[in-house]
Amino acid sequence: MSTVTSADGTTIDFDAYGEGRPLILIDGATAHRAVNPLNGEVGELLTDSFRTYAYDRRGRGASTDTAPYAIQREIEDLAALIETASVESGGQPAILFGWSSGCLLALDAAAAGLPVAGLVLFEPPVVVDDVRPPLPSDYVEQLDAFVAEGRRDKAAELFMTAAAMMPAEAIPGMKQSPYWAPVEEVAHTIAYDGRIMGTTMSGNPLPADRWADVKVPVLVLYGDKTWPALSAGATAVAEHLPTATLRAIPGENHGTEAATLAPVLREFADLT
Repeated sequence: MSTVTSADGTTIDFDAYGEGRPLILIDGATAHRAVNPLNGEVGELLTDSFRTYAYDRRGRGASTDTAPYAIQREIEDLAALIETASVESGGQPAILFGWSSGCLLALDAAAAGLPVAGLVLFEPPVVVDDVRPPLPSDYVEQLDAFVAEGRRDKAAELFMTAAAMMPAEAIPGMKQSPYWAPVEEVAHTIAYDGRIMGTTMSGNPLPADRWADVKVPVLVLYGDKTWPALSAGATAVAEHLPTATLRAIPGENHGTEAATLAPVLREFADLT
C-alpha cells in the first residue's frame, strides 16, 4: 500500500499493480478496497502492460477525510493520484475507470481539465425518464441529517431503498448480513456520492454544460442483464457525450468479473 496527499491534506491510500500505462479505478458509493477486491483483481490481470491504481476514496477504508466536503476535493484526490501515476509511468496520461457514481466523478475530473487519456464508465447512475422513480429532491439533505444525528443505519437504509431500489421489506434481512456493517461504517460518504450525482437521477435530461469540456474518448459500458433503468442511463450518457461509444457486456448486471473487464480495458487502451 502507498499514499498520496491531496491538496487539502487528506491522505489517499492506494495499491498499485504492474508497470506501464496508468489506469486508475474509481469505486462507486460505499465501496473501497476492503469490501471490493475486484479492482485489485483487475490490476493483477493487467500487470504486463498497465500500472493499475486501486484506491480508497476519501472517508473510506484506509484513506482519511477532511471537512467540509466538496466535489472539488475528490477531483483533487484524483489529481494527486494522476500526478504520481505520471511520474511512475514516465509522463503517460492516465485512463480513468469508474463504477456507478464513480463514473460521474471520472467525468467531472476530465471536464475539470485533469490530464487523462480516456474514460471507461460502467453503468453510471443516470435517470432521465420515468423508467424508475427519481431520487427524492432532498436526498442529500436527508442523508446529512441522519449522519449528523448519529443514525448511520438510517442513511444506509435511504441509500438502499431510494438509490439502489431495494424493497423496504428486504432491509431487516440485509442488516443481518456481513455486508451491512461496512455500509454503515462509510454511510457519511453516501452523501458525497449524492452530491456528485446532483440531478443525474432526477428523471430530467442531463445538464447540457456539465461535461461539455470532456474531449477525450469515452467508453460507456452496461450489462445486458442489468436493470432497465441502468441500461437506459448508460445509453443517455453515451448519447450526451460526442466522444462516447456505448457497449453492452453480455450476461452481466450492475457489476462484472475481473476476467471480463480486463480485456475490455486493454482493448480500449489500444485505441487511445
